[in-house]
Amino acid sequence: MDCLFVRHGIAVDREEWDGKDADRPLTEEGKRRVRQVAAGLRRLAVRPTVIYASPARRAVETAQLLHDLLARPSLMELRDELLPEASPTDLLRLLKSCSSESCVICVGHEPQLGMAAGVLLSGRASDSFPLKKAGACLIELSIPVKPGRGLLRWWLTPGQLRAMGRLKTKV
Repeated sequence: MDCLFVRHGIAVDREEWDGKDADRPLTEEGKRRVRQVAAGLRRLAVRPTVIYASPARRAVETAQLLHDLLARPSLMELRDELLPEASPTDLLRLLKSCSSESCVICVGHEPQLGMAAGVLLSGRASDSFPLKKAGACLIELSIPVKPGRGLLRWWLTPGQLRAMGRLKTKV
C-alpha cells in the first residue's frame, strides 16, 4: 500500500486570526500553491483511492483541492487521527484498518505527520522528519502495517512538487 503524507497549505497566521485555530482557512496563496503541488503529484502518477484529512479547516481545504485535481475519483473522509494533537499511534491504527487500499493520502499537520513518518520508517516517533506546508512524502507500507517496516519512496518540498507540475511533456 502506498501512503502519501501531505501537510496542509499556507493558512492565515494565528496572530491574524480571531477565531478558533481549527477554523483557520488557507490563504489565497496557499490555495494556489496546493493546486500547483497537485499538478506535481499528477506528474508523479499519484492516484489516491482514499484521502483522509484532519477536520481542521486548512487541512480540509487542502484535501478538497487534492481530491478535485488528482486524476482519479477517490473517497474523502475527515479523521480525528490527523488532528494536530493526535498521536502517531492513532494514525498507524487508521492505516492498519485500510490495508486493502492501494493509495492513501493523509492530509494533516506538523509535528504529527513527521512523527508518524518516523514511526513508519524507523519504528519510533522522531522530530527528524518534518514536512513543509504543502510538502509531501510517499511511504510504501507492507501489509500488515507495522512500525519500522515502511519504505521511503520520496520526500519532496512544496517547491519541488510545484516545479514538477510546471514541467512540459515532450511529444
